[in-house]
Amino acid sequence: MSDKSSEARPDWPTLSSASALVVAAAAAASLVLFLVLVAVAAVFFACRRGAKLPFHRARDSGTSHPALSSTRKEKVTDHVYIVYMGEKKHEDPALVTALHHDVLTAVLGSKDEAIKSIVYSYKHGSSGFAAKLTESQAEELEKYPGVLSVRPNTVWKLHTTRSWDFLGLNHYQPTTSKLLQKAKNNGEDVIVGVIDSGIWPESPSFDDTGYGPVPKRWKGTCEDGETFNATHCNRKIIGARWYSGGDAEEMGEPLSARDNNGHGTHVASTIAGSPVWNASYKGLGAGVARGGAPRVRLAVYKIIWSVGSDYAAVLAAIDDAINDGVDVLSMSLGSVEGDSPFEYPGTLHAVARGITVVFAAGNEGPVMQTVQNAVPWVITVAATTMDRSFPTVISLGNGEKLVGQSIYLNETKLKNTDFHMVVYGEICNKETLKSVNFTGKVVLCSSPFKASNFTVNHVFSEAYLNLLRGGAMAMIFAEYPSNRISNIGGALDAFMPWVLVDYEMAHRIASYCVTSRTPVLKISRTVSTVGNGVVSPRVPAFSSRGPSIAYPALLKPDIAAPGTDILAAWFNTYEFKSGTSMSCPHVSAIVALLKSVHPHWSPAMIKSAIVTTASVTDRFGIPIQAEGLPRKPADPFDFGGGHIEPDRAVDPGLVYDIDPKEYFKFFNKCTLVSKDDCTSYIGKLYHLNLPSIAVPDLRDNVTVWRTVTNVGPEKTTYHAVVEAPEGVKMSVEPSMITFKKEGPRSVTFKVTFTTKLRVQGWYTFGSLTWKDDCNHSVRMPIAVRTTVQDFVADVS
Repeated sequence: MSDKSSEARPDWPTLSSASALVVAAAAAASLVLFLVLVAVAAVFFACRRGAKLPFHRARDSGTSHPALSSTRKEKVTDHVYIVYMGEKKHEDPALVTALHHDVLTAVLGSKDEAIKSIVYSYKHGSSGFAAKLTESQAEELEKYPGVLSVRPNTVWKLHTTRSWDFLGLNHYQPTTSKLLQKAKNNGEDVIVGVIDSGIWPESPSFDDTGYGPVPKRWKGTCEDGETFNATHCNRKIIGARWYSGGDAEEMGEPLSARDNNGHGTHVASTIAGSPVWNASYKGLGAGVARGGAPRVRLAVYKIIWSVGSDYAAVLAAIDDAINDGVDVLSMSLGSVEGDSPFEYPGTLHAVARGITVVFAAGNEGPVMQTVQNAVPWVITVAATTMDRSFPTVISLGNGEKLVGQSIYLNETKLKNTDFHMVVYGEICNKETLKSVNFTGKVVLCSSPFKASNFTVNHVFSEAYLNLLRGGAMAMIFAEYPSNRISNIGGALDAFMPWVLVDYEMAHRIASYCVTSRTPVLKISRTVSTVGNGVVSPRVPAFSSRGPSIAYPALLKPDIAAPGTDILAAWFNTYEFKSGTSMSCPHVSAIVALLKSVHPHWSPAMIKSAIVTTASVTDRFGIPIQAEGLPRKPADPFDFGGGHIEPDRAVDPGLVYDIDPKEYFKFFNKCTLVSKDDCTSYIGKLYHLNLPSIAVPDLRDNVTVWRTVTNVGPEKTTYHAVVEAPEGVKMSVEPSMITFKKEGPRSVTFKVTFTTKLRVQGWYTFGSLTWKDDCNHSVRMPIAVRTTVQDFVADVS
């Protein structure tokens, strides 16, 4: 790597200006301890604002970038409005932009002012623009002929060695995978656009050795900028663009496609990383780091900066990606405000042009109704765990051995051959620690009966800082299952070791502390373990859950994929990250491979193949569990169709296809006009030919129509297997469908739901599965809610 590139890498964690004042104020304190506290505070306070360690993590630490706080949002979005004008009227982008100038000139009174006002002109997928306007100008513009909507700009946030083997895509044993056998050279020449925080091109994961020429259909570019120029692109990274949102001087980092966060690099390498041998995080998770589709081409669109991002930049990136020629768009991000009906016109126009769009579902679980990116034309991805864990043995002085979870690697801080005194600090806040002498000791922090009163991340960060300031040797922290190991990360190891345990194990340690006159324990170095001994997959607690608050008649999320403790490139190293931001690129890579095998399949067909072939049981045939309070069997609002099965998706048998014109009907009714019109359209939402059914308002009976297209053997017969939701009678007509060699490839059937109970209820779940004699099993997830009257709040 050049010196220039080395200088571009940020020091992590980064101190804000407020932190600098703290440094000055604490000059008299111990410098070493102060730096430790600042680093820990930077990690956890960023998490509490929405960052993930160190950038994107699970729900406890949020999906947001650290800088996407309310103090910055005003500067990013103030006076920027998104103007949507629908389908473009000209194929020539220059004419589309000229129209935008004319429209603004009519409102502002000056063409010069109009040109200065425009931030972005959207001219490839649809027609529209982002412009700096006063509120009165925006109101006037909304009345202009041809303008469909004018909305304020919004802030957006960012929602391996083992995961691909876990999914059955072992690139070193390709004969074991149907998908890899059929995908042409691991997806080479499929182009995946990554809209994220940029890329670190020097990572060995982006080596292009063995690649052929860039596809001739590629029309993109590699934009020059500070610390990044055209030479940083190659035959793997074939394009890179960046969008400063019109406030270049406030971006807070060099203006280029270079990734100064790490998030975009992690996502891109998960999709398309070249094999890197002996990759690990400080020895944990060692193996070959690679992407799921290691030969696809990457097109990078940087929209996330140190000060955040906004929707105007996202729209501009989508618009360029459409024109550049991408096949797949991977978007591990979402709106700060949650689901907004105005979020999606850019992605709709991309899908209408045959581009599959993959979104992260969000990291606000396990709370229901938190799923984001819930429009019907995208694939919305929840997270699952995989068969890897990080056991850390705790040996008590009485000979008992307990196993917690950690990333404890720094043996200089706590020699794992030594026993240390252990004390019980309850919740480990300042009040409970007043009477505990914990200096130089291991402290157990556990308060099971207060767990529901606090967020886990808040309690952990407060406890850790309190113990660190007081000179504790290590912390053992009890919590409910939250899949937070890589969220906390090994960075804290340098300051004070920590181990996570459940409340039952904490009770055993606390009992030992009470009954022993001199309780001691030792903590062994963390190891990584994989295989059948680890129950998986599970839906982690952080993964956002359905139903969608904006569109309850659409079942979301669509699918679940590995998103916990994913090892991938992070600048020039490799680190574990967790979140639906990590699940999203897993599905993006699988979509790219499917696109390689089936280049003429529409985005709806690819989505259908993925959703209807997913698994709802683990490797032992046990229903997949969803972490939460309490843990429960997962349902479609946790994981959509289930856990993704790539080898089944390549040969689904039947698919549910949709003409994009149907999406535009939905969009026009439910996004550009009032919610009343959307409500009146709700019956038609049932009939979108999706690979799932959600009926949020079953009174007496509802009939839903679906059409399946045969993509399997030309001559075959399918039988319907019905699993009716509780309290609902469900029938399918016809219950048997037959395809003949010379006959039509599509068949329409109807599903009728009849309530058995007249109650204002909650959702119950079922499925409809079409099975043939060739091992095809096409399963559609179903969610139904019985109602007596409209809009009764379910808050009892």
